[in-house]
Amino acid sequence: MEVAVKGRNISLTEALERYAREKVERLGKFFDEERSVSRAEVELIHERNPSIPEPEVAETTMFINGTVLKAREASPDMYASIDLMSDKLERQVRRYRGRQIDRWHGQLKKASQEPHSPQPFVVDEEDEIGAKIVRTKQFQMKPMSPEEAALQMELLDHDFYVFTSAETGDINVVYRRRDGNYGLIEPAR
Repeated sequence: MEVAVKGRNISLTEALERYAREKVERLGKFFDEERSVSRAEVELIHERNPSIPEPEVAETTMFINGTVLKAREASPDMYASIDLMSDKLERQVRRYRGRQIDRWHGQLKKASQEPHSPQPFVVDEEDEIGAKIVRTKQFQMKPMSPEEAALQMELLDHDFYVFTSAETGDINVVYRRRDGNYGLIEPAR
């Protein structure tokens, strides 16, 4: 697994970089093949605002076969933040692998018949109506079921997730409702 460690507002020592790298590389044990986890990006941040009680932030984004896992934790100590972030990421990886294995056992034959051609996708974030676009994200989308999209949304800790439906090939959106359940938006025919 390729792990990139970078720092923001912090002097990145060799020991700190090695510690973060080792914590993230340990998660490779959950995957059978070396190519399952293509890369992980770790960012260690020191918040300069003195009113923030936990200024040391560790954030990791892990890319696994088209799935993105993110974990962000903060504490007064950078090593503690790395530990907390690593624990959170491990819980996400365990949940992802468990559901992935359950799906493989239940739908192995069906999964081999689904097309797997990734398509580029762009999500634009706006803070309010009339605001300018300040950030653009691009995603490769693989066809998936609404349940898998809801899992991906939970792993990313987002309120919505845009995906390609494996059944219809249409672009759909799954979102978290205020009552804690999920909603699905499909295009009208």
